[in-house]
Amino acid sequence: MSDGWTFQELIEAGMSVTGGCLDCHRHHKLDLPALRDRFGADAPAMEWDLRPRMKCGVCGGKRITLTYSPDTSPKELHRKIVLS
Repeated sequence: MSDGWTFQELIEAGMSVTGGCLDCHRHHKLDLPALRDRFGADAPAMEWDLRPRMKCGVCGGKRITLTYSPDTSPKELHRKIVLS
């Protein structure tokens, strides 16, 4: 990863990306696998790559923010705990 994330790297890292409209204040989690399938696994997926191509699906606004978040769910959630 030299110039930022690709769609495939975001998916493999368990990241999520949420787009927010600064005009109507709606938020929507992006479908990273669908974007990967549409633009290619190695397509750049940084905010400066995506934001100019985006608009709000509700109001049509083009003032979009993107938030990149790691998966913070507990990794050991389904593991049984054995006490001795």
